Amino acid sequence: MLKEINYQIDSLVAKLRRRQIVGSYNVAIATSRLLRNVVAASRCNDVEQLSALVKEVGSRLEGAQPIELAVGNMVKRVLHLIKEEHNVETEASDAAETAETTSESDDFGERRRNFVADVKQSIEEMIDELENTSTNISNQAWEHIHSKEIILTVGRSKTVEHFLKVAAQVREFQVIVAETAPSYQGHEMALALSSAGIDTTVITDTAIFAVMSRVNKVILGAHAVTANGGVVAVCGSQLVAAAAKEYSTPIVVCTGLHKLSPSYPYDTDIFNLCINPDAVYSFEAGDIIDSVDIVNPHFDYVGPEDVSLFITNVGTHPPSFVQRLIYDTYIVDEE
Repeated sequence: MLKEINYQIDSLVAKLRRRQIVGSYNVAIATSRLLRNVVAASRCNDVEQLSALVKEVGSRLEGAQPIELAVGNMVKRVLHLIKEEHNVETEASDAAETAETTSESDDFGERRRNFVADVKQSIEEMIDELENTSTNISNQAWEHIHSKEIILTVGRSKTVEHFLKVAAQVREFQVIVAETAPSYQGHEMALALSSAGIDTTVITDTAIFAVMSRVNKVILGAHAVTANGGVVAVCGSQLVAAAAKEYSTPIVVCTGLHKLSPSYPYDTDIFNLCINPDAVYSFEAGDIIDSVDIVNPHFDYVGPEDVSLFITNVGTHPPSFVQRLIYDTYIVDEE
């Protein structure tokens, strides 16, 4: 690979390791743009060589930050695009073999030389799809939120925020936001929604069960969606799911296709991330820190049995359909 491309890879690896780039969307965009540059700079027109190159780069990125599943998702998505372009090329090859004229053979040679360019174009189209994910999800808001409803959400999800703001353009409803201590992302979410004219109430996490009987619908964002339809979401989501199950309140998850992961949750702890515990108990608070272990988890896992519906940028689907979406989007059987 070119020296400049190696520098870009090392730079992204360092940013992922230091968590300078966080969040599924940001990670997916950065990974996709890097893979586009890698493909464009490659000099191999062979599908196996190009796939091997993408896998090598993907392995380095995934190793830098395993909790960001979007890295592996984008790598498998690019591998899928390479395979699709190879299939198109194979069909063209078969047609060329049956041709007898020189011009048709020349046309095939030109298509062969343009293999990398076609893959690059497909990746650029994928990036455009990523950039429009939130808009495509929000366009479905009016179908799922009705007037006078009470919606509950947890923490701050940019996708959910945009979804609710679009719905508020034609619907009048109330939103209850759990504050999500100790990060208090719910306060930021409530401020953003109230600034858009939405009737918003902030509650403590301990009050979730108490208000659930009044809630018509729970809307959650997602960090990742596992192959079985489970959701890796902000810490506190499992508490909401348990309360919603008790009152038979539907849970709707807004997520883009880039968050759908082929991984299965055999051990749900591997999807979690323990962040700085200073927000729970300050280091300057006393000697008790030497006597206790303080854990501040960042994510929760919500099983597919607790999720009613996924709203994606390609439509709405039940949890049972997630595996099919993954199969149609990624190269799942290649490691």
